Amino acid sequence: SSGINAEYGEFQTFQHYFKRINLSEMDRYNFQTQLEHLQSKYIGTGHSDTTKFEWLVNQHRDSFASYIGHYHLLDYFAIAENETRARVKFNMLERMLQPCGPPPEKPDWKM
Repeated sequence: SSGINAEYGEFQTFQHYFKRINLSEMDRYNFQTQLEHLQSKYIGTGHSDTTKFEWLVNQHRDSFASYIGHYHLLDYFAIAENETRARVKFNMLERMLQPCGPPPEKPDWKM
């Protein structure tokens, strides 16, 4: 009668508490809250209005940043292109400006 369930090693009060709460609603709320927090904190996670072009630009920039940050990948590209590491790094940094080309024009009705 100490409040501990001997079979599961948990407090009975917690078991009774969780029986009364619908966990799917709580999980859904927590997931949505965490997603909104990540979307506000990190640009690359997108949001509900992210276009395909913006998503692709983020993916390309993340890839280039990873290639530049991992020196062994930078060495691999330098050997494959027969260029120096510095030249490959410079080229990748330049390509990060518009990795997918210029942005598409927005239709008049979306402005």
